Amino acid sequence: MASRGRRGGAPAREDETRLEEQAEQQAPAPQGPVLPPPPPVDYGVFMQGLVQAMQTQAHTQAALQAQLEAQEGEMEQYLEEKKASQKRPAAAFQR
Repeated sequence: MASRGRRGGAPAREDETRLEEQAEQQAPAPQGPVLPPPPPVDYGVFMQGLVQAMQTQAHTQAALQAQLEAQEGEMEQYLEEKKASQKRPAAAFQR
């Protein structure tokens, strides 16, 4: 036996071809209109837009962080005032 590989030679290839044909027949047909290929991309414009989006995101994140820190400061002030008011004796009701 000088040759190694598939047993049967050509019939195995015919079986593979039949399997491929069956898979193609079973694949669902694309639905809807066939779209034209997208236009070519101008990568310079794309990169400008990307940089602008990243700068906007950084600016928004910085503004949100500053707002959050201001709110945390207000919360700390509120909690301190609340603790101080609990330490003071409450005024008795008088009629």
